[in-house]
Amino acid sequence: MSNRFKSGTIMATALLASAIAASASTGTMHIFWKDLRPATQAAAESVGLPMIAAKMPDRGETLSLDLQDKTVQLAGYALPVDRDGDLVYQFLLVPWTGACSHMPTPPPNQIVLVTPAQPYRMSEAYQPVSVTGALRPGMEKSQLFILDGVSVIQSGYTVHKAEVVNVDTVPDTITLPVNSPWTFLNKKKN
Repeated sequence: MSNRFKSGTIMATALLASAIAASASTGTMHIFWKDLRPATQAAAESVGLPMIAAKMPDRGETLSLDLQDKTVQLAGYALPVDRDGDLVYQFLLVPWTGACSHMPTPPPNQIVLVTPAQPYRMSEAYQPVSVTGALRPGMEKSQLFILDGVSVIQSGYTVHKAEVVNVDTVPDTITLPVNSPWTFLNKKKN
């Protein structure tokens, strides 16, 4: 094997390795709701109810900074904040159906304020979606118009210019207790 061939192979291998490393560093991370909670809230995680974090001393306001400005993909339920008919310009992504309007509001570190890159066509509230974009920690307040008035909801994260797609299921969601009056929200539609 000639030296020229060896050095060409070595250079091609180095370029391929650098391209793979660059792709991995700029790739999308698939995250779950638990990834938005700091380690100090592990106790709430162990009982399976993230809403318990709202009762903790920090009221769920401690954010995970490990994901700051990383491109992430997270599935959840969309609750419109700014809409015109079925076009949604901004929504809250929440971990379970009924959150904020029918059930207790999740803690801020379990709510993401999403601004889609293009207006998103939503057929129903709590539509299961997957959101992809740069995650930014930071408290934001949004007014949510619900049947019994206006509610101010604090979110701990934002994703601007998000890609939004419909999904059939949302992994890493809680199962409502059997005696909850809101279990009908988790039933599959026929």
